Amino acid sequence: MKTLKLIALTIFLFASTANHAQVSVSVNFGTPPLWGPVGYSQVQYYYLPDVQAYYDIRTTQFIYFGDGRWIRSSYLPRQYRNYDLYSGYKVVLNDYHGTTPYNNYKSHKAKYYKGYNKGYQETYRTANQKKQGHGNHDNGKHGNGKH
Repeated sequence: MKTLKLIALTIFLFASTANHAQVSVSVNFGTPPLWGPVGYSQVQYYYLPDVQAYYDIRTTQFIYFGDGRWIRSSYLPRQYRNYDLYSGYKVVLNDYHGTTPYNNYKSHKAKYYKGYNKGYQETYRTANQKKQGHGNHDNGKHGNGKH
């Protein structure tokens, strides 16, 4: 009888420990910004040709050259504070995963010049608006009675 109680107690303790061990913490580092182009969730950097800067998705910082060095900041430099990140073209750097994307700045600047635009880029904001059904949804009935 003692053996049976001991086995039952052991199973109970093991089961309760296993339940506590299943606590999960999910921290979402590296979420693309709402102005980021859709479809590139595994990328770390964008290059922004119009402002000649990088954006680090993981740290949510812009990286730009100023005062003789590369600067990381939550904001673009003063001269670009009114720059529209939603409409500006973003070059997705699929092939770089280090901490200094600016090591390739000369080639990025030459290949992706100011004003470079390879076409429309859907952003996460516009994709979310489509999912949520923003806009006119009268299904062609226009609220004018029967058709």
